[in-house]
Amino acid sequence: MTGRAKRKPKSAQDVSACNGDVKKMRTDGSKDVPLSDVTPEQREELFRLYSFQMPEDLFHFWEFCKELSPENPCGALKEALDLQLVGPFEILAGAHRTSKNPQLNFHLHWRHFYDPPEFQTVLQGSEDSQHHMGYYRDTPDSFPSFVGENEAKKDCTILQMGDNLFAAVYLYLQRKRKERGSKKGETGAWESLETKLKDKAESLNLSLEQKTKAMKQRDKRVVTKTFHGAGIVVPVDKNDVGYRELPETDAGLKKICKAIAEARNDEDRIKAFGPIQEMITFVQFANDECDYGMGYELGIDLFCYGSHFFHKVIKQLLPMAYNLLKRSLFGEILEAHLSSRTSDNLDQLSMQ
Repeated sequence: MTGRAKRKPKSAQDVSACNGDVKKMRTDGSKDVPLSDVTPEQREELFRLYSFQMPEDLFHFWEFCKELSPENPCGALKEALDLQLVGPFEILAGAHRTSKNPQLNFHLHWRHFYDPPEFQTVLQGSEDSQHHMGYYRDTPDSFPSFVGENEAKKDCTILQMGDNLFAAVYLYLQRKRKERGSKKGETGAWESLETKLKDKAESLNLSLEQKTKAMKQRDKRVVTKTFHGAGIVVPVDKNDVGYRELPETDAGLKKICKAIAEARNDEDRIKAFGPIQEMITFVQFANDECDYGMGYELGIDLFCYGSHFFHKVIKQLLPMAYNLLKRSLFGEILEAHLSSRTSDNLDQLSMQ
C-alpha cells in the first residue's frame, strides 16, 4: 500500500511557462483537461498568496461563471443556489487589492471552525449553517483529491462532492431539487443551470460523478477516516511502516473527549486527560519508529472535536506530524487557525 498521491503539480514557474502552444495540462493522472484562458500572471499570484497549485477546473469554473454573469461572476450562482464564489475567485476578481486588512492571510480567508489545513474554501453557501465547499488536498504540493462540503454550524463532517467544481455544484443542485421539490419559479432556472453545467463539464472532459475512479483509488490509500470522515493518507511501505492504529475506537475517543470538555472543574479535567496523555506517549513511540500517521490521526480527531481545551495538545501533535510527513505548510496553516479559531469574522478581506 502506498500513501503518496500520484498527481504531481507543476511549479509556479512551470505554470507561468504555459502558453498558447500548450493545449492540455494533466491534472489528476487519469484525464486531460484543456487549459483555460486565465493568464500566467493570475496563476502566479494565486500561487504566491496560497502556496498551492490550483487545479485547472477552478479556472474553467471561473470562466463559466463569467459567462453566466459577466458583471459579477463571484455572484453568478447566488440567486439560483445561494452559493458565492470566494477565496481564489476573489483574487481572480481583484477584490483583494482593495482590502484594508493589514494582516491579510488567505489561508484564514473563509476558513471555518472545523476546516482542517487540508481544506480550502472556494464556495460559500448559507450563513445559517455556514455551508461551504472547497478543495481537499492530501499534501500541500499535490492537486486536490476531491471537492469537499461542510456545514460548520452542524459538525465537522466533510462530504465528498466529486473531483472538480462542476461536479460539486451539479450534485448540490440535484440535491436541492429533491429537497425543495418543484417550486414555481425555481425549476426553470435550475434546469437551465444544470444543462449548462453538464454541457461545460462534458466539453472539458470533467466527470460529474460523486466518486470518480481516482477518488476510489485514494480511498484504498486512506489509513483511517478520522472524525471528519474524509480520511487521511500517509506513506505506508511494504512492511506497513507509516501508520499504526490508536488504542481507542472513534466512539471511545469521543467519549474521552466529552469527559474532558464537560468536566466540572480543573481537577476533574486533568484526571480525564489521563487517557489522552497515554496516547501521546504511544504517538512518541510511533514517531520514533516512523509511524507518523498515528500522531496525525490523533491531532486531527482532537481538532475535529472542536473544544478549546485540546488546542495545546493539538499544537503539540499536528505540527510535528506535518513536519515529519514533509507537509509543513499545513502545520503553519493550523497554528494560524488555532490562534484565531472562531465561527465569526471569516471574511479576511472585509476586516480592518
